[in-house]
Amino acid sequence: MIKIIKYFLIDIIKNKVILGLTLFFLVTSFSLLYLDENQTKAVLSLMNIVIIVVPLISMIFAGNYYFNAYEFKEVLLSLPVARTRIILSEMIAVSISLALSLGLGLGIPALIFGAGSTILYLILITMVLSVACAAIALLVVILSREKSRGLGLVLLAWFYFSLLYDVIIMTLLMNFSDYPLEKFVVFLAALNPIDLCRISMMLKLDISALMGYTGALYKEFFSSLIGSAFTLGTMLLWILIPTLISIRIYRKKDL
Repeated sequence: MIKIIKYFLIDIIKNKVILGLTLFFLVTSFSLLYLDENQTKAVLSLMNIVIIVVPLISMIFAGNYYFNAYEFKEVLLSLPVARTRIILSEMIAVSISLALSLGLGLGIPALIFGAGSTILYLILITMVLSVACAAIALLVVILSREKSRGLGLVLLAWFYFSLLYDVIIMTLLMNFSDYPLEKFVVFLAALNPIDLCRISMMLKLDISALMGYTGALYKEFFSSLIGSAFTLGTMLLWILIPTLISIRIYRKKDL
């Protein structure tokens, strides 16, 4: 399995998308940290960028790579190699490449400017988010046979998690504002990995007041030890569940 992961990684490293993503975050984070003396403002600006760009790039890259590596996987399937190992190796290789790209792109400027724990937390949570988005994209494309349809569904999934989900939640909260929704609001946050990372990061920056009434609810829960464990556990579930479902479908899929 390690050899398969290595071959996938070598192929991915040659991909210009990963190099471009690394350079983009390297330039962006360096510019923001250099131009703004207030580190909190710089991290907030960086967060607003990565919370949109990282899920989009991660999902498109993971989905596109699944189809581009189809011929290589067919060769592997002709050998005595289990399907589970192939799809899991591909997922691990994509996750490592995205995490390394973000780690280098955001981490090098952070080390140069001596950034504190806040930006380190941003890097960590962003890396986890990229892996979760890659897992979601993998599940979406495995359910599809055509590349164009698969990538279209991936973009639709990104649009839902990044934009449409917030509109649905705001509409729900406005229509049921007379009811006690405190615990329900926390549950709703767990249903979207992008929102969960955004909330976690804003609380780390201590700007929960910008989120209004729900910000006070989030601060009360997510700032506690239980809340931190809930965030970490939920993000891990967003990685594990789509990956396990993808493996199960791929094992039975007619290729």
